[in-house]
Amino acid sequence: MATTSLPEVLWAQRSSITDEEKNFVYMTITAPDVLKSDIKLDLKPTGVTFTGTSTTLKKTFHLDVEFFDEVVPEKSRINHTGKNIEMKLQKKELKEEYWPRLFKEKARYHFLKTDFDKWVDEDEQNENAEEDMSQFGGMGGMPGMDGGAGGDFGGIDFSKLGGAGGLPDMQGLGGMGGIPGMGAGAGDDEEEEDDDDDDEIPDLEGDAPKPAAAAAATTTTTTTEEKKA
Repeated sequence: MATTSLPEVLWAQRSSITDEEKNFVYMTITAPDVLKSDIKLDLKPTGVTFTGTSTTLKKTFHLDVEFFDEVVPEKSRINHTGKNIEMKLQKKELKEEYWPRLFKEKARYHFLKTDFDKWVDEDEQNENAEEDMSQFGGMGGMPGMDGGAGGDFGGIDFSKLGGAGGLPDMQGLGGMGGIPGMGAGAGDDEEEEDDDDDDEIPDLEGDAPKPAAAAAATTTTTTTEEKKA
């Protein structure tokens, strides 16, 4: 029999006294591998109830909470993924101030955490409004979120990281010559110096005098033979 546990809940919010599109709560219920057909979700103006069983963890998640203030279920959005239940809850009252907390009862909830990927301070939300909305991607049709673990995950663009394996001119890890900003010509100068050193190696190893020494030995042998004659 599956055990019952409280799911982890992440949240963030926006507020506006004039624009309802900017007056909402982000709420994410973490419940991995719960089949959509097995989910029981009841969103009301005053709270939400959720129940779902993870097929891999063999655990039933259950949540029953009241919101700090009312929301509008008809204008809210809900999206199910293979990892969680994401909700964009429309606040009923247009208000400039943030909710002081997500739940009605003022208490410590060990399962409730701030969603730092979506959170913006109250006095900075107007400056970051467009950026925040694009990060959210729109509930109900988020790209890459169709039942898998895809999505933006905090807006990280791995292509901008460069990748250690994708740096130019790093064949065989041959030094720092190809790393941008590290003096791209340094590697070329070292190669030219190495070529010069290779040209001078015969002189350093004493290979050049060998023909002269051989000629001297031949002359000595000839002189000795002439004396014997």
